[in-house]
Amino acid sequence: MKIAYISTYPPRECGIATFNFNLFRAIGADSKAVSPNGFVVAMTDSDDIHEYEYPDEVKLTIRQEHQKDYIKAANYINTSDTDVCIVEHEFGIFGGENGVYLLPLINRLEKPLITILHTVLKEPSYLQQIIIKEIANQSAKIVVMSRRAVDFLTEIYNIPRDKIQFIEHGVPDLEPNAFNPIKSLSPFRNKKVLFTFGLISRNKGIETVIKALPQVVEKHPDVMYVVLGNTHPGVRKNSGEEYRDSLKSLATQLGVEKNLVFINKFVSEDELFNYLTASEIYITPYLNEAQITSGTLSYAVGSGSAVISTPYWHAQELLADNRGKLFDFKDSAALSLQIIDLLDHPKKLAELKKNAYDYGLHLRWPVIGQEYIKVLNHARRKLIRIEKAKPIIDSESIPTFNLSHVKRLTDDTGIVQHAKYGIPNLKEGYCLDDNARALIMALMSYQQNKSKIALELLPVYLSYIQYMQQDDGNFRNFLSFDRKYLDEVGSEDSFGRTVWSLGYLINCAPNNSYREFAEELFFRSVPHFKNLEHLRGIGNTIIGVVNYLRVHPYNEGMNYQLKELTKPLVKAYQNHKSTDWHWFEEKLTYDNAILPLALLYSYEITSDEEVMEIALESLEFLDKHTMSNGYLHPVGSEGWFFKNKQMAVFDQQAIEVMAMVLMYFEAFHVTKKTVFISKMYLSYKWFLGENTLRIPLYDHETHGCCDGLQPHGINRNQGAESTLAYLISHLTVLKALEIEYEYEPAAPVEITEIKTEVA
Repeated sequence: MKIAYISTYPPRECGIATFNFNLFRAIGADSKAVSPNGFVVAMTDSDDIHEYEYPDEVKLTIRQEHQKDYIKAANYINTSDTDVCIVEHEFGIFGGENGVYLLPLINRLEKPLITILHTVLKEPSYLQQIIIKEIANQSAKIVVMSRRAVDFLTEIYNIPRDKIQFIEHGVPDLEPNAFNPIKSLSPFRNKKVLFTFGLISRNKGIETVIKALPQVVEKHPDVMYVVLGNTHPGVRKNSGEEYRDSLKSLATQLGVEKNLVFINKFVSEDELFNYLTASEIYITPYLNEAQITSGTLSYAVGSGSAVISTPYWHAQELLADNRGKLFDFKDSAALSLQIIDLLDHPKKLAELKKNAYDYGLHLRWPVIGQEYIKVLNHARRKLIRIEKAKPIIDSESIPTFNLSHVKRLTDDTGIVQHAKYGIPNLKEGYCLDDNARALIMALMSYQQNKSKIALELLPVYLSYIQYMQQDDGNFRNFLSFDRKYLDEVGSEDSFGRTVWSLGYLINCAPNNSYREFAEELFFRSVPHFKNLEHLRGIGNTIIGVVNYLRVHPYNEGMNYQLKELTKPLVKAYQNHKSTDWHWFEEKLTYDNAILPLALLYSYEITSDEEVMEIALESLEFLDKHTMSNGYLHPVGSEGWFFKNKQMAVFDQQAIEVMAMVLMYFEAFHVTKKTVFISKMYLSYKWFLGENTLRIPLYDHETHGCCDGLQPHGINRNQGAESTLAYLISHLTVLKALEIEYEYEPAAPVEITEIKTEVA
């Protein structure tokens, strides 16, 4: 049987890479030799596919943030003679928001899939939960390494128990050497060593051990605390060695700097085993319980170490039955007492080590490898093929996301309103509407793909908004290129869109400074809510308030504001509704879908069934008049759509399409009906040419969007409004790319005639 492994892989320094390296060999007949039974598709965190010198078993690489690499990998596996595929899953190693890029890959696989979950979250976000459910739906088996993870998957994610397999974390198959070279090293020679290893970051709680050292050293002055491991790459990238330096400084302040040694390197498993067996006590002082699996803890138990740990989830399981000792989080006093007690009583220490060693025998990779072979045989004998419907969204037809035109339109003041073809038209200056939309787009881009460009642009748009806010909290709209105000008070539309952007920033700010700044601007605008009269301004404001309430759901004042803002929309609908006219006014003009969209948002918080009914009725009415030809043909701005009149066909505007995309996505979010995903995608394809004239408005050359669809063709100017409307629609489609499969899963088909076993 041939197995394809999708995972990080050495020489990348990553715990999952090491795990997969060992699993690859353990499934072979000889765990010391390279397994002949498969190949590896390696996840890489670099755009340079040659950064890592992978061994021969790596046949393909996937660059983390390159969507098309995932599709290529699925095609490669499908066309190989692979029998089963194993995916090592951790949210941080796959691209897209919460690793969503993995879903298109596994959805396209035509081989049985086994997924090993290295993390199972107790409180997943909406998207994280959807991703894990979809992985489970596509997998023959889900493997987890703790019993608590089994409970989480069944109770929180509603995954059937018979689909989950518990297999503990494997450990090296090693015995202590008669001569351990580590014991001759200076920090170990004639010392009682306390030991911690792994990638260093603040959540490891190393400062708790350092704070415990003074009391321990007073009783046992020959104690040495050794910390082995590099600083976590993400921490080093953002903060350098700040955390390690702070630990050294703390040790100096407490007078134990001579009892602390950092060994800053990544070691082989053989060398790590020597470190563990040369130490008296192994300590994991993690700061919170939310760790479902710890490879470092498994290694320590497997080596027969005496372990003292905080009671995170995996430690509670693995150290039960006197296989180790637990102390409370951040409780350095309790830790020092436990260390002293074990050092004072060698028999207790020896008993802990023996219990750990005995338990560790069944964690060794040859044993664990046999457990995986049983799972693979099950998948091989009982091949589960998911009969896949044609995907609702064709990801390969979606252009690559590109911010080059937005960068072109943006200077240090803000985003310029208009363009002549693809060139910024500086004479037209700036407006608040576009900078608010640009802020929303930048946040979406950073949230979904960690775009550095978006993160750099974000403060420009936020600064423009702050510059346009007046002392009373209201906003101006227009600014000339030489930064002169062109109006005293902006439109209610621009006010509402700005509140939307600020609420969205509060909801998903990349850091606390942005969130606090947004809250300051947001609350200064609140007194003006009661003065809003125009429905679209009210609708946009509702969306901003709901975004705020997603973060602060119990803010009574803002819940009151939401209810008060919703009333005018409900009243307008009731006043204008008739037998064949289900709308809020006597005409449909611009940005029409914002009105049902706002009510869908309102329902999300208020659960008001009348609001929901109006939202869906008006959505259906809009759908009836703009989707009747099998593609989107939004209300044209050259005449609009008056009651009892013909709807204008042209000029069709990108902003209308964006509102339709957002409306359908929110309708799906609220109802879980995949028909809305289909309509969302169909609306988006208006930009790509599925429209009245069959002409694409998205420009693949400039990466901008044309300003409108006209009777003779398209408006070739590519201003901020249309380009931002396209990009926001694009990001919304990417966000929805895989979610629909959760709600229309295909029934599995079992094929039992395959009998081949793994040798």
